[in-house]
Amino acid sequence: MSVGLALLLALGIPTTGALAIALLHRRPNLREAATLTTGALLFADVIYLARETGGGRSPVDVELLELFPGLPLAFSVEPLGLLFALIASGLWIATSLYSIGYMRKLDEKSQTRFYVCFAIAIAATMGIALARNLLTLFLFYELLTLSTYPLVTHHRTEAARRSGRVYLGVLLTTSIGMFLLGLTWTWWRTGTLEFTPGGILAGTVEGRELVVLLAVFAFGTGKAALMPFHRWLPAAMVAPTPVSALLHAVAVVKAGVFTILKIVVYIFGIDLLADTGASIWLMYVAGFTIVAASVVALSKDNLKARLAYSTISQLAYIVLGAALATSAGIIGSGMHMLMHACGKITLFFCAGAIYVTAHKTEISDMRGLGRSMPVTLFAFLIGSLSIIGLPPFGGSWSKWYLLLGTAQADQVILMGVLLVSSLLNVAYLMPIVVRGFFSAPAGDSETATIKEAPAFCLLPLCFTALACLVLFFFADAIRELLTPLVGGG
Repeated sequence: MSVGLALLLALGIPTTGALAIALLHRRPNLREAATLTTGALLFADVIYLARETGGGRSPVDVELLELFPGLPLAFSVEPLGLLFALIASGLWIATSLYSIGYMRKLDEKSQTRFYVCFAIAIAATMGIALARNLLTLFLFYELLTLSTYPLVTHHRTEAARRSGRVYLGVLLTTSIGMFLLGLTWTWWRTGTLEFTPGGILAGTVEGRELVVLLAVFAFGTGKAALMPFHRWLPAAMVAPTPVSALLHAVAVVKAGVFTILKIVVYIFGIDLLADTGASIWLMYVAGFTIVAASVVALSKDNLKARLAYSTISQLAYIVLGAALATSAGIIGSGMHMLMHACGKITLFFCAGAIYVTAHKTEISDMRGLGRSMPVTLFAFLIGSLSIIGLPPFGGSWSKWYLLLGTAQADQVILMGVLLVSSLLNVAYLMPIVVRGFFSAPAGDSETATIKEAPAFCLLPLCFTALACLVLFFFADAIRELLTPLVGGG
């Protein structure tokens, strides 16, 4: 198989899978087998791409058609996109397994539509990850928004529809009102939208114009959930937990921060931002989001709401690393995409397992739950420790590189923000574990009947929790993959 064909298959496999799932709607077992098979084939294809391109170092690209003169629909493999493709395709398998247990246990309606939209969303994510230019990325970015809207509104209740309107309203308003503007502006000033090592804006955009253009892209990428364009993310928590996992770890928010990181590296160029100081304001917007979202998380008793604000804070780590425009900051941002994905998906899987078995959503009701669900609560502990950034879990490395990035940029205040944020992570995550393991059970009749979630829910959360540990020992491999982004390979 040629590398070019494998590149196209990364989009074709989940698209074909969506069709197969739809055709098998009357045969649930085969429908779910098709979902898992599609996920496995996609992950194998991305692994093949990684191996054959040397982690994105060997250039390969494919043009499908020319949408406008000089603006093709085109795809390529480079280190950052390859990392994102590995995250999304790998975690799709775990999320699909989890979804089977979750949807069946709760006897959810419209399961075929759920799996079809999930597959289309993954296809859109692959398009974003492997886009060769900004126009291609934008088109798949919009497809991801539209394909996930039915997932957010899955329950079809008034609350779900209201949240869906917020979701769609914020994401489409920011992307069409600002992202598309930034794209057009870049084309007007440079005559190209190709992602180019070192950037394309040097010598063409400078001064205040450079600052404004960066702001248009940063806030236009609403999926990154920078304050004040974050409201859609907590609103979307009305969706089923597997959708929350998709939003927070596999695709949507990661597509947002990936887009900002890719634009910084390949459109602006980190040397241009470092030399001009055009991104200093973005550092402090990200720093404010990190702290403010963590403080709000402390006030939330609903577990998914607390985790949602935690995600807003953690996404801002990645934006901060990009805005620092230093080698360590960029590498730290890329690593945090992966480390946060594994940690946060574990936490959401645990939240869903608790709901499936114990029907509890409020943290105050989870006293003594660890005695009935020890595996789930222990996995939650591991995911929490990785999010906090303690060794030997993967999140410790990404936070370490982000701290190095603030040192390289001489941003002592932002170094303090990262340290304070980790303490806030402890404050809003660890009481959940302590309450679960060390508080006396509520004593109601239901408590005695609570047990671990079904195997299809339990196994994925154990796998992702284990990944939080394993990634600690593979940090060098991830760093080497990302090093070409900063001219180191």
